[in-house]
Amino acid sequence: MESPMVVEDVRECPAGDAKALAEAIAQLQPKKSPSGFLHATCGIYPPKRLVRRITLELKRLKDPEYFTELITQQLRVDPEKYTTVVLNASDGTDFDVNRPSSQKDVLFGGLANDAIQETQTSLLEGGIYPEHLEIGSLSALGGLVSYQAHKNDKTPTLVLEVGADVTHSYIVTSSGVEASRPIPQGFESMVPVVQKELGLKDEESARKLFFSNTFDFTGMGPTLIKKLMKELQSSIGFYEVQTGQSVGLLHTMLLPPKLAWLNTALANGLGIGSLEMDFASWLGSRNITLAENVQSSIDVRWFGLCSLMINHNAETPETDAVAQKED
Repeated sequence: MESPMVVEDVRECPAGDAKALAEAIAQLQPKKSPSGFLHATCGIYPPKRLVRRITLELKRLKDPEYFTELITQQLRVDPEKYTTVVLNASDGTDFDVNRPSSQKDVLFGGLANDAIQETQTSLLEGGIYPEHLEIGSLSALGGLVSYQAHKNDKTPTLVLEVGADVTHSYIVTSSGVEASRPIPQGFESMVPVVQKELGLKDEESARKLFFSNTFDFTGMGPTLIKKLMKELQSSIGFYEVQTGQSVGLLHTMLLPPKLAWLNTALANGLGIGSLEMDFASWLGSRNITLAENVQSSIDVRWFGLCSLMINHNAETPETDAVAQKED
């Protein structure tokens, strides 16, 4: 995973469809490797993942119980059952307790140990050997910081990962991850509204319709997201009062094509624009080239995938040029 590199092909298959995944792997790697596995860098999004921004109390850093206390009391997870990492919120580098300097804002990343084991087993059963297993959320957030910096755009951007029961929300700028909040509203909270609005007999019928391709929910969007909107407006308002900056863009990750209307409905409801992606320019600045067939079909939903390809600690042609000029 070192640049320069060329993205020759991208394949997509339904989550949980082992046969489709096997076919995709066969297409990407027609020749069997000696081990029989396709070595890979994997970004995963288990429901129990943890990505939270926290401001540390610097005077307590030497307290051996401090981080355990944060994990149990603020993050509300059992440290014995989670694997966690602490990163600097500005650039994603590992937080060093012995060199805190001014880096008091950190990101806690974590995965439940059972989720790691289940994911590794599932990948191996699918013929994939994960050389690197990353929380996809962290990788994508790093990609967004990189993208904003490349575009020289300092606009605070609201980033959402809408799940079944929880929506993970972040505010990102070219300077790093500036806010995070899990909101207990997701797709499932919209199902009863669908049932009520359409007069369906039960929630299961509403759920099937909601996740199908047979009904356009665009017109109903404002009603479906009403509760989520209230929580997002509260988060944005708090951030804007605290920082004096206005959130101006929205990027929604992990949406299946049939729910693409959700990003538009949220952006319209919040009165902000959607982040437009220029993949070729951004990746090109990191010495990553998209083959013509990929460039013509690239989908904004693949942003997290593209973010996995970037080594954020490596110098780019842009930084090299600056260094040479200074010399």
